[in-house]
Amino acid sequence: MRVGLFGGSFNPIHLGHLRAAEEDREMLELDLVYFIPAAAPPHKPQGGIAPSDHRLQMVRIATRGNRYFMVSDAEIRRSGPSYTIDTVRHFLSTMRGQPDLQLIMGADQFAELATWKEPEELVRLCNIAVHTRRPQDGESPTPISLAPIDRFGYTLVEDHYVHPSGHTLSFVATTFLPISATLIRRKLAARESVRYLVPDDVADYIQRHALYTSL
Repeated sequence: MRVGLFGGSFNPIHLGHLRAAEEDREMLELDLVYFIPAAAPPHKPQGGIAPSDHRLQMVRIATRGNRYFMVSDAEIRRSGPSYTIDTVRHFLSTMRGQPDLQLIMGADQFAELATWKEPEELVRLCNIAVHTRRPQDGESPTPISLAPIDRFGYTLVEDHYVHPSGHTLSFVATTFLPISATLIRRKLAARESVRYLVPDDVADYIQRHALYTSL
């Protein structure tokens, strides 16, 4: 089974997250994509992050209706910082058979991969899929940091890279939606509408629970 692992703070989840995951699923021919909200993202300041139970519920609401999208609370149930290497080990030890894991991340996260916990072990245990911005007419492709490719010993083979362990590194061009969680939080703090930036049910949930009313 080919399984995508899509982690993040999802603070809050928005249409950009959902569209990227859907295009990753199609391009990588994934059977399932697991959205994995972090309890305590180690690379992000904790100020302004909504409680994990609210972020988890918003992800569940946002992914309803897509049979390929699943939600995992593995990082929220685990105490301490949400390290990706621990999450990958969790899925490898709990899923039936031998899952073909694709760890999904953005280009900015890939550029910082060497600073993550046990990065050499991480690339040895799973495939990496980096979603990049699909160029529009006349635009240049998204620049990709080459440092992690050299650092971890990937070799170019046709349209992807291969690690000495046999796991792959792929770059998936996805439709760019100019939406960010930071933008959404600022709009909410300013009492502005976030309709059509997040799913309607997520917008309703945010309003009902008075989330992100201040920065």
